[in-house]
Amino acid sequence: MSGWQPLPDDLPPEARNFVEQLRLLKDRTGLSLVALGARTAYSKSSWHRYLNGTQPPPRQAVAALCRIAGLDGTDAERFTVRWELAVQAWPRPPKPAGEAGASGDYEDDPTLPWWDTPEEAGDGRGPGGRLLIYAVLLLLLMLLIAVVGAVVLG
Repeated sequence: MSGWQPLPDDLPPEARNFVEQLRLLKDRTGLSLVALGARTAYSKSSWHRYLNGTQPPPRQAVAALCRIAGLDGTDAERFTVRWELAVQAWPRPPKPAGEAGASGDYEDDPTLPWWDTPEEAGDGRGPGGRLLIYAVLLLLLMLLIAVVGAVVLG
């Protein structure tokens, strides 16, 4: 591997193997991190964290890299399976003691979209779920105002 930082010592074998494969795939593209960031929805600093094993990449980032590297369906599928095994084994920072739901899960799981966050409150919806509901309600309110305005103003 060309000029990569050593991976963290506490990285489990599944995650270590995945990051090494991810690095090889990135090297295969011939792109810099800046160019990779420009061709995907993930920044240079995000790719830096993913490729140095400090944070697991989201599934969509892995899919984007596979697409850019020209992996076909079967090889891309195998890479996704490696990702799933790595994410399951990835070390998770513990939540502070006394915090609700301190089970060792990520508070903000980087592999989940913002609207699909883990449950926090007893209502069964994480903050992202509530945010999505608020966004939909705001959109409906704006639509209602536009319709009423159109009817009143003729």
